[in-house]
Amino acid sequence: MTEQTEQTEQTEQAGPTEQTEEAGLTERIERAQQAGTTQQPVSTSHQLIGTTHQTHQTHPATPAPADTRPRDGLRPLGELRHWPRSFADRLTAPLPGVRALARLAREGAVRPGADGLRDVPQLPFAPGPLPSVDAATLAVTWAGHASWVVSIGGLTVLTDPVWSRRIFGTPARLTPVGVRWEDLPPVDAVVISHNHYDHLDAPTLKRLPRDTPLFVPAGLARWCRRRRFTRVTELDWWEAAELPGADGGTVRFDFVPAHHWSKRSLTDTCRSLWGGWVLSDSHGRRVHFAGDTGYGHWFKEIGRRHPGIDLALLPIGAYAPRWWLRDVHADPEEAVRACEDLGARNMAPMHWATFVLSAEPVLEPLTRVRAAWARTGRPRAQLWDLPVGSSRLLAL
Repeated sequence: MTEQTEQTEQTEQAGPTEQTEEAGLTERIERAQQAGTTQQPVSTSHQLIGTTHQTHQTHPATPAPADTRPRDGLRPLGELRHWPRSFADRLTAPLPGVRALARLAREGAVRPGADGLRDVPQLPFAPGPLPSVDAATLAVTWAGHASWVVSIGGLTVLTDPVWSRRIFGTPARLTPVGVRWEDLPPVDAVVISHNHYDHLDAPTLKRLPRDTPLFVPAGLARWCRRRRFTRVTELDWWEAAELPGADGGTVRFDFVPAHHWSKRSLTDTCRSLWGGWVLSDSHGRRVHFAGDTGYGHWFKEIGRRHPGIDLALLPIGAYAPRWWLRDVHADPEEAVRACEDLGARNMAPMHWATFVLSAEPVLEPLTRVRAAWARTGRPRAQLWDLPVGSSRLLAL
C-alpha cells in the first residue's frame, strides 16, 4: 500500500445522517441465507467522536459434550463474495444529523476536563507473561482497548489488534500496550469487529504475516486484500467459518450483530458491516467478543442462539456525553445488563483505560461497572476487571 493511500485514509470525518428501518431485519437476513444467496442488506459509518499482576485463576466449568455447536451458517474460508453498496439498513438508530452536530460543537464536551484526567496515573496496568495453555484451555490477556490475546482450542486469536501508540483523531495512549508484540506467540487468526480506526489499525496489521487468517465483517475483505492478506474470510451476521484447532477439533468463528456503525473516510459511511464474534472450540467453550456496541435487543438474541457463553468481553467506556453516544457505546451499567442478556458466566470489561475518546472521567468506567456488578448479586469472581496486560484462564 502506498504512503499516499495511507494519508488518504487519515482524512476520515463523520458522514451524513442515514435512516434505518429495523422491522423484519432478522427475517430478511435469514430468508436470504436459506435461499443460498450472497447478496445481503447494505452498509454504514465511523466513530461518532471522532496494581500487581493478576494471578491466573481457574474457575470450574460445566462440562459440555464434545462438538455440540450448531452447524448452520458455515461458510468456506476465503470465499469471494458480493455485497450491497451500503449496510445502512442494519443501523438500530439513525446517525446524528446537523442539529446534533451543532449541539456537540456548542457544548464542546468531547474530552474529560482536568478533573477527569487527574486519575490517569491510577489506571490499572499490570503486564505479565502470557499464560501457559493447551488445547483444553480458554485464556484471555487484555492488551488494551478492544485488543485481546485469546487462547482457544489451542489457537492464538487477536481481537481488533491495535499496538500503535496513537490512532487518528485521538491523543496518544493513556497506558502502554499490555503485551509486547515480540512476546506474542504465532498468531493463528485475527477477528475484526468493524473498520473504525481504534479497532482496525493498519500499522498493527502490517506486522502480521500476510497469510494470517483474518475474519472480518461483510464488505471489509477488499480493504484487507489490498494490503496483500491472502486468507480473508468476510461474514454476514449469523454466519460462521472454522479453522482447525490444535487438538484435532476445530475453532468456530461466528459473526453476530452489534449496535454500532462503520466509516473510515468521507465517502464510505456504512459500506462495510459491524458486529461481534462468538468463538467456540470442540469442547463447547465459548467466548463472546462484542467489539464496539451500544446496548440493545441483539444481546438476548445472541445468547439464545449461542447458549453457554463462558466469557463475554464487553465495552464499558467512551459513553459521555450520553445523549451523543447512547446508541453506539454501552455505559458500564448497560454492559452488565448485556452480560445478563447473553447468559454469560463471566464478564471482562474492555474499551476503556487506553484512548481518550469521550468526556467521562478516565477511571469512572471501572468504579461504575464494579458497582453495577455488585447490584446483580452475582459472585465477584465472575467480573474479570483485569488491569491492562493481565490474564485470566478457564480450564476444563
